[in-house]
Amino acid sequence: MQAGEGMSLEQIQAFLESSEEVEFKAGNKEDLYEWVNQALQQLNYRKLTRSGRGLVRRYVAKMTGLSRAQATRLLGMYLRGEKVQPKPYRRRSFAERYTRADAELLATVDEAHDTISGPATRRILQGARYDFQDAQYTRLAELSVAQLYGMRKSRAYHQRFTKYQPTRPSKITIGERRRARAQRPARLPAGGHGASRRPGRNQGVYHINAVDEVTQWETVGAVAQISEAWLIPVLEAMLTQFPFRIRTFIPTTAASSSITR
Repeated sequence: MQAGEGMSLEQIQAFLESSEEVEFKAGNKEDLYEWVNQALQQLNYRKLTRSGRGLVRRYVAKMTGLSRAQATRLLGMYLRGEKVQPKPYRRRSFAERYTRADAELLATVDEAHDTISGPATRRILQGARYDFQDAQYTRLAELSVAQLYGMRKSRAYHQRFTKYQPTRPSKITIGERRRARAQRPARLPAGGHGASRRPGRNQGVYHINAVDEVTQWETVGAVAQISEAWLIPVLEAMLTQFPFRIRTFIPTTAASSSITR
């Protein structure tokens, strides 16, 4: 649509009344601002009365799809003699209170004092400013402990001072050549548990467990009765299954039965 060319205020009024249910939207921002500039120039917006300007504002908002506040802002730019165009983006940021030189100075202090705690470092900075009257510590003397730790994480700080921690020696002896140490004699507890002794039932077998206390090597045997005739062959067979010499044999008591020497 043409930018108001040949249209009077009466025609704009009629257009607005007949298109209340119709919505318009600009294709892109460049076309939108260009159309607004042309429309205001052709309608001679600066010489219009208050009612005429209000009508044009409604017309601009209708044709561009902008809100009333946005259309008012564009018309205000035109009245101030500015070209209607989008404002350049400016990122909001806080002013830097501490400079790169402050971070480098803090790194120098930490390097000289081996990076002590924040409160202690703050006292050193205050002493350098107020006790020794060193003007370069003026801003650092007002540094809080939290800000001090934050500055220690900055890039300028690490570019000035990087602390390396040497590798700590391992306490594990790997590949050490030395004389073999004699092992303690193994203690071999042995215990067992048996089947029920109710009359008229199969008596079952007695299980014997032998466990080395040092290596936890375990063997298991079974006998039909608790007697020397049955136990001695089984125990001898169990002892031969251990891969080392047995010096002590300790019988232990189980819940249901016990094994004795």
